Amino acid sequence: MCAIRREWQLGEFSTMYFPSSRRISSAFPLYRWLVLRHSSTKLFVGGLSYDTNEPVLKKAFEKYGEVIQVNVICDHVSGKSKGYGFVRYAEDTAASKALKEMDGQLLDGRNIRLQYAHRE
Repeated sequence: MCAIRREWQLGEFSTMYFPSSRRISSAFPLYRWLVLRHSSTKLFVGGLSYDTNEPVLKKAFEKYGEVIQVNVICDHVSGKSKGYGFVRYAEDTAASKALKEMDGQLLDGRNIRLQYAHRE
């Protein structure tokens, strides 16, 4: 028998049924937030200056751990930064430390906002 799942809609609880008659109920967005909150190595960095580029962003974040990847999102027509980017660390402890210490700090004259990035 296939698993039947009622999708999360307008505040309802997500309920899953499995062939083994085991039932799991949870508030899906809250559950997902709790699971992903401390397990991600990728950070979303918002509020970047339009002059901030990838080397500047990497230099600012590499003091918290090994940075694997840095992306500053740019407009494909003008080539200018859209004001946000992503930083990926080798370890989740480094990402957690960077999030705690860099959130709200100044970078290139702007206060940046950090969050764990959503999984792809």
